Amino acid sequence: MAAHGKILDDEAQDIIFREARTYSRWQNVDVSEVLIKAIYDLMKFGPTEANSCPARFVFVKTPEAKARLKPYLDAGNVQKTMDAPVTVIVAYDTNFFDQLPHLFPHEPTARSWYAGKDAKVDLTCKRSGSLQGAYLMVAARALGLDCGPMGGFKTAGINQEFFPDGQWRVNFLCNIGYGDKTAQHPRNPRLGFDEACRII
Repeated sequence: MAAHGKILDDEAQDIIFREARTYSRWQNVDVSEVLIKAIYDLMKFGPTEANSCPARFVFVKTPEAKARLKPYLDAGNVQKTMDAPVTVIVAYDTNFFDQLPHLFPHEPTARSWYAGKDAKVDLTCKRSGSLQGAYLMVAARALGLDCGPMGGFKTAGINQEFFPDGQWRVNFLCNIGYGDKTAQHPRNPRLGFDEACRII
């Protein structure tokens, strides 16, 4: 008899996907360091290429740190980011491969797959790092938080301000907290299966 995986119930699926929204307005409720660490401790189990785990996360929480971020935000992202309890700089480590002896110990040559191969490093950082950013959002939602991922920032400015040595680089930003559900417009449409998918 074929084995079947466990299935999340409809309520859990709603929390993570169907009822989850991108928030621009936030309740004035703190997100604790304990909860921030819980988000990471959940999302870190998501798969990446060769378990490379290239993403790095800076949780911008204090007024002083928010003030450093503010000058590099596009105008439409300033207020929502200043109001959010936490803004995560989802970044990636261009030297991620130095961790492979620890992260991928059964293959001693894994570091050599990437070291000195800039195009492969860049692709892995952006592909697996973006996956990890998505896992962060799913984990935050699973722990009762709301998310507001966004572009709309000056990449060079954030990199210079937060990562001046150039090893880490920003991928995207994500506000997290408890969204103001009274300020939402109706959900925008999504493509149907036949518009976006093929089974071959």
